[in-house]
Amino acid sequence: MKDNLFYKIIRPIVNVLFKIIYRPTIIGNINIPKDKKVILAGNHTNNFDCILLMSSTKRQIHFLAKKELFTGLKSIIFNNLGLIPVDRNKKSHNSIVLAEECLNNNLVVGIFPEGTINRTTDTILPFKKGAVKIASDTNSEIVPFIITGKYKIFKKSIKIEFLKPIKVTNNIEFSNKKLESIIKNKLEEL
Repeated sequence: MKDNLFYKIIRPIVNVLFKIIYRPTIIGNINIPKDKKVILAGNHTNNFDCILLMSSTKRQIHFLAKKELFTGLKSIIFNNLGLIPVDRNKKSHNSIVLAEECLNNNLVVGIFPEGTINRTTDTILPFKKGAVKIASDTNSEIVPFIITGKYKIFKKSIKIEFLKPIKVTNNIEFSNKKLESIIKNKLEEL
């Protein structure tokens, strides 16, 4: 897997429109390495979260996305944006292989470990282990991020903050709990 031309063409357009319409506050994107492999992992609040992340870095992000999005015309668009389809109902071996291929080529992978948008009153949903497993398998760092606020048109009400990179251990359960607690604690702190 590699970066896509379509992404490089559409990102600046989407970026400008998104920043005009939603005026996001972006903090700590200096924590995203400029030229080495990394996983961006954080909470999931809205369908616009992917665009918010795209607006936060010039690097292409290869998002893991539910396979249900890959139908009809959307399939052509999402494949050309470098998204990786995931079957959320069973272990998605091909998705893991594609994500690891991205990382082994020093690219960026975006994962929402909750697996879906959090529509509950809980701070976050329990994290699935994919992000830390892929990080462990590829010796990649994870840059945790938190999204706070709401997407309100022409209001400066949405914020994303990238935290310091973390290394995971071979203990996937421990590393997953660590990632989850870093993000949960930072959200509750705010």
